[in-house]
Amino acid sequence: MLQVGIIGLPNVGKSTLFNAITKSKVLAANYPFATIEPNVGVVPVQDSRLNFIAKHYNPQRIINTTIKFTDIAGLVKGASSGEGLGNKFLSHIREVNAICHVVRCFDSKKITHVHGDVDPIRDFETVDMELKLSDLERIENRIKNLDKKKKKNPKESLLELSILNNIKKVLLSQTNDTRNEFDEDTYKIIKEQQLLSFKKTIVVINISEEDISNRSKDKKVSKFIEYLNQNNIPYIILSSQFEFELTTMSEYDKKELLKIMELEMSQLDLLIKQSYEMLELKTFFTAGKNEVKAWTYKSGMKAIDCASIIHSDIKKGFIRCETLSYKDFFIFKDAKKAREAGKYRLEGKDYLMEDGDIVYFRFNV
Repeated sequence: MLQVGIIGLPNVGKSTLFNAITKSKVLAANYPFATIEPNVGVVPVQDSRLNFIAKHYNPQRIINTTIKFTDIAGLVKGASSGEGLGNKFLSHIREVNAICHVVRCFDSKKITHVHGDVDPIRDFETVDMELKLSDLERIENRIKNLDKKKKKNPKESLLELSILNNIKKVLLSQTNDTRNEFDEDTYKIIKEQQLLSFKKTIVVINISEEDISNRSKDKKVSKFIEYLNQNNIPYIILSSQFEFELTTMSEYDKKELLKIMELEMSQLDLLIKQSYEMLELKTFFTAGKNEVKAWTYKSGMKAIDCASIIHSDIKKGFIRCETLSYKDFFIFKDAKKAREAGKYRLEGKDYLMEDGDIVYFRFNV
């Protein structure tokens, strides 16, 4: 299962956010390094399409697709050199597929700050720089090893050396937007070296509960948003404490409070959805009287590979898949009527699965 790592400086609201997302109760303390080993939680992805399909079938079970979140200890300046157990924490980030970078955007006498005051741009760049410095060290070590191996395989070594030097240039550039369009060979090296600063990232601008109503008018927030926009870094504004409190309420009280705060929905659901999309994950559905279920697949996967997500036997004995798009199901609001209208399609093993497809796999083992 692909996972998103929650990172940031100490005391910025990472563990509170993790608790809200996963409905857990990990320690969220007012001192650095309360989290040492990463906490991991599997979270259902809310999908209105799944609920709409389930209304028609009225199944015994409704099963959401899921995404994994990991709460990683706070990084400090010098982490790439081992400060604050930095090397250990950086290794935890290497294991995740994407990053949720929490940046605190509110002052509080009750919550200490490792720098003594709150400066979102500085705080973001502190962590971002440590990721880059760690990557630069990794690339330098690789270049040294290649120099030793050049004689054995000069052509291959020179190609990799050229790619590593190009990556190094990007890391040393002034821009924070390191997520550029690279060729296939460069992406391969980035993946092999597990480079941190090239992982897909979404920034969580963590505000106080008091600032929810005027979140975009706060000077710190608006200045930080401008900075993120200039660097093409996606973000979401929320209060991790407020979102955590919402998880402790009944559905009725939750809806009433959201109305009072003039919010259409919990921002957590939006964060989970955006994290899912950031990982280039999509959803197909299987539906019947026993169960309506959402399944996660990677964008660009074929029908036969999606069949194996359900069970290896389905892939082994794959014949065809009956496919109905969610859009057609929504129009007809009934599988039988959609079939009568000729909207069901028989697709082969090389069919590229579309997000929202409702699928029945025909197979014989």
